[in-house]
Amino acid sequence: MLIAELWEQGSAGMAELDSRRLRAFFEDSADQKALQRLYPGSTLRREEQKDWVKSAREMLQPMAVGERFFLVPEWRDDPAPNGRFRITVNPGMAFGTGVHETTRLCMEALEEFCRPQMAVLDVGTGSGILAQAARLLGASPVFACDTDPVAVEIAGIGFVGSVDAVASESVDLVVANISPTAIVQLASDLLRVLKPDGILLASGFEIQEVEQVHTALPVAQDVRQKGTWALTVTTLSGY
Repeated sequence: MLIAELWEQGSAGMAELDSRRLRAFFEDSADQKALQRLYPGSTLRREEQKDWVKSAREMLQPMAVGERFFLVPEWRDDPAPNGRFRITVNPGMAFGTGVHETTRLCMEALEEFCRPQMAVLDVGTGSGILAQAARLLGASPVFACDTDPVAVEIAGIGFVGSVDAVASESVDLVVANISPTAIVQLASDLLRVLKPDGILLASGFEIQEVEQVHTALPVAQDVRQKGTWALTVTTLSGY
């Protein structure tokens, strides 16, 4: 409700700082006194004039992920070190530049569990980085899906839709780097599409949210952590 109201007041953008705090940006022409009357207790801060695109580019540097991958922003020409796959990343509107802990958790798990000729499904593909990683590891075929048409366009792979459109027992490995709520909602289909000895790599949630995921999925054989973020490994052959 607050976000909708701030948009109506002419906000140029917002950032959710935590569950109780919101930062809203306004142009200099906005009526500052009127806004402070509408939102008593709020504080006002003038942002410096800055080239935010340049700043964001400077923050995103080439990085090694796991044992096999080397992620490079699209405006850089850094070659991959010997023995690593080079993946070009575009920090656009889709999730998945490799900077976030959950993306790195998924890529490291793919290195371990993805084998040549495995059929892999990337649910909520975002930028397509995990599907691309699976292909480089030799997986074939690799399917990718996302409910966001913009993400599918950016990724240049996959289809607009979700796991419910995939045939039962058709893939060897599913990777889903999405929210815990989405994993719970999609749990039955995430398991349905796996072959009897299939593997599910689920991430996109913090360590304290693992129990929420376990309400809908079998208890994972392995829970991995990077910072406050987690990844669960569920192998159907273990049940």
